[in-house]
Amino acid sequence: MTAPASASFRDYLELTKPRLSLLSVLTTLVGYFAARPAWDGIRFTLLLAGTSLAAGGVAALNQWMEHETDARMARTAGRPIPAGKVPPGSAFVLGWLMCAAAFFILFLKVNRLAAVFMLLTAVSYLAWYTPAKRWSAWSTEIGAVAGAFPPLIGWSAGEGRVSALGWILFGVLYFWQIPHFMAVAWTYRRDYSAVDFPMLPVRDESGRKVAAWSLINTVGLLAVSLLPSWMGLATWAYGGAAALLGAWFLWRAGCFLPAEGRDQSARKLFLTSIAYLPLALGALVADRLLFR
Repeated sequence: MTAPASASFRDYLELTKPRLSLLSVLTTLVGYFAARPAWDGIRFTLLLAGTSLAAGGVAALNQWMEHETDARMARTAGRPIPAGKVPPGSAFVLGWLMCAAAFFILFLKVNRLAAVFMLLTAVSYLAWYTPAKRWSAWSTEIGAVAGAFPPLIGWSAGEGRVSALGWILFGVLYFWQIPHFMAVAWTYRRDYSAVDFPMLPVRDESGRKVAAWSLINTVGLLAVSLLPSWMGLATWAYGGAAALLGAWFLWRAGCFLPAEGRDQSARKLFLTSIAYLPLALGALVADRLLFR
């Protein structure tokens, strides 16, 4: 790692992992709008600000915690800390300030339960998932728990509690992440192997278990995504969309099973997962707002 130079705004922005943070913010808003609260522009703006600060702060602290292993992997060596653009101490301070500001905004101005779920997200990601990547074969599943909390932040902000559909959204996010990250980890398995992360794609050199586990969780995703219609929480217009999207995702997960062309299938599964999530969640929110 080179000596830190003067960091630019772009470097600090990259420290917050804007694309990953945007996913957390958007899934929080899915929970909020799916709860169908009475419109409150100030509450919505504060929820947006608090969630954005939390997501960015957690990302900065994650990069601070992992900058040594990041420096040893080709896909992450260019991140701000290992590339010498941002000093580790600055990342640490920025991350904590952002997380603290997020918690107090949510706790004092939005909803205390939303603040609790924000805290659970941060703690589970930083104190459980990030260290688990070094020692646990189940780190992906642990990370999926942390990544499934944001809709509960939004639902709590909108309803003041978490009802059945909020927990269904938690399940959708959980099951979606497994095939998504299995596809990513299989593609970059040599990088993860270089830093001795004991995740399934590193331990399973053939890829058979990786593909099978992806398929199993995609089946779980399809089942959970249909629950809103079965339980009368959404119409069957949404149910039809969820079934079609789930079948497409399931087909791509099935294509990941054969050994021949598995690298290409992993890439296609990843791209399908990226398209699936906004389409499925968007269909649910639209159904809730328009037809319920």
